[in-house]
Parts: sequence; C-alpha cells; structure tokens
Amino acid sequence: MSENLDFLGELDPDDPKQASQQIANKLRAAILTRRLAPGDKLPSQPDLAARYGVARETVKRALELLRAERLIISRQGSGAFVRAQTQRAVELRPHIEAAFERPHVTIDFAGFSGETLRDALAEALDKVRVGRLAPETIAVRVLISDMAAPMALPARAETQADDPAVRERAERITRRAADGIIDQVAELGDLGLVRSATVEVRMHRASPLFKLYMLNGEEVFFGFYPAVERTVTIKGEPMAIYDLMGKDVPLFHYAVTDDDTSDGTQFVEASRQWFDSVWSTIAYRYDG
Repeated sequence: MSENLDFLGELDPDDPKQASQQIANKLRAAILTRRLAPGDKLPSQPDLAARYGVARETVKRALELLRAERLIISRQGSGAFVRAQTQRAVELRPHIEAAFERPHVTIDFAGFSGETLRDALAEALDKVRVGRLAPETIAVRVLISDMAAPMALPARAETQADDPAVRERAERITRRAADGIIDQVAELGDLGLVRSATVEVRMHRASPLFKLYMLNGEEVFFGFYPAVERTVTIKGEPMAIYDLMGKDVPLFHYAVTDDDTSDGTQFVEASRQWFDSVWSTIAYRYDG
C-alpha cells in the first residue's frame, strides 16, 4: 500500500507522546473508523517510516502496540493486517480531538454528568486556543438527568430508595460538569477563536443507565454505567449508596460506513433518532 496515505495524518512535533505512540494512535483511529477495514493490509513498515519520517524500529514499536491490543495480526512474509473482528472498548479522547479537525464540529452527549466529556474536550479546546486546531464552528448538545427529581439511581443503599441528600450530591457533580462544558466552549467564542461556539444543555427525569457520545453525526461511542455500592461522604458523614460509575466505563465504537446496512451505520442512525426524540419531547432546558 504505497498509495496516498494522507488519511493517516502527520506526527505532531509538540505532542509529548513518543512517535511510536502517535503512529499507533493514527493507525488505531483509521482502523476503528474503518478507513482501514477488517482484513485490509496495513501500509508496509518502509511506507510508514517514510510517511512519518522515522526509523523502521519506531514503526515496529507502534505495530507491536496495536498487536497487543488485538487490532492487527502479522502474517510472516505478507505484512500486517486488520483483524476481522475489531469491536472493542476504545478511548474517547483521541476521537474527540480528531473530530475537531473538521471545520464544523458537532458533539452530542447523553448520560449522567458529562465529566468525561468535559475532561476530553479540555485537551482539544486547548489546542484550538494555541492554533493547533482551527474549527470554524462548534455545537455541543448535552442531555443529562435532572438530579433534583426523585429517581432510582443514585440511591441510599440502606433503604434502596431515593434520598434527597444523595441526589443533592449528584446534582452538584452534574452541574459542575455541565457548567464546565458551557464555560470552556463559550470562552472560544468570546475570544473570537471560532466563528460560532454553542452549548445547549437539556435535562430529563429518567435515571441515567448508559452514556452515549455522537461526534459529527458519524461516530457513536456507547457504554453502560454499572450500578455499584460504595461509601461516600455526605454532610460530613459516611453513607453507603448505590451509585453510577462512569469513570473508565468501556466505550464501544460505531461509525458510519458506505454500507447503509452495516452495523455501524445502523447503530449511529438509531442513536441519532433516539437522542433527537428525547431531546425534542421529554427534555427541558437546563438553568445553570
């Protein structure tokens, strides 16, 4: 594969990550977005070394990372190939950054608080501030549960029932994350770094049982919140609660392809329909 490799991008000289890690990230994104489809042969080591201006040993280390993640296999004398089955948990952050390489960025989130989205956005927005990413418009929609309303989770473990003090704690977490997203994105508009920067937050009264991110209407990342028992401090006292654990939840990736009948294309379309239906019916405006 010595043809055009522009879809693999360039190395960032200002990125503190090693060149091998950057190359692995570029190839991983190409695999998970089906630019390199299951069964496809990867560019040869010499082609990749020439592409990125590095030694072949650097490329070999990058391929070893992907091999350890079971994304690729090597066939002696033939090269490296994308595994036939690539559905696996993925990291959100590099995909958020890739979304910001587009001139018009749209991000839809549905879930508990949006803390993971806030933190993942922070790095990409920092790169916009210093001119390393330059989208023209950014539009974010956030769909979260209204923790001021009674719901099944989170709850007090002792009674297995709704507890205002538990919800008050969850509401603080939710509002902190939502306000952080609003402030981060609005700052770019205020500084004139993008032509348009908007965040709209709506709430609903259903317990959050999963999280969903949709990037530029073409990729979806989906994961379930496990319900776990843990002890937290509420009003200075320890309390056992049933909580929703969102940090490090495995996210599974689906992307639109040229095949309208593919699982990825259908999942993204179903996710878009679900999000829009809740957004336009039972969701209401968040007053931060």
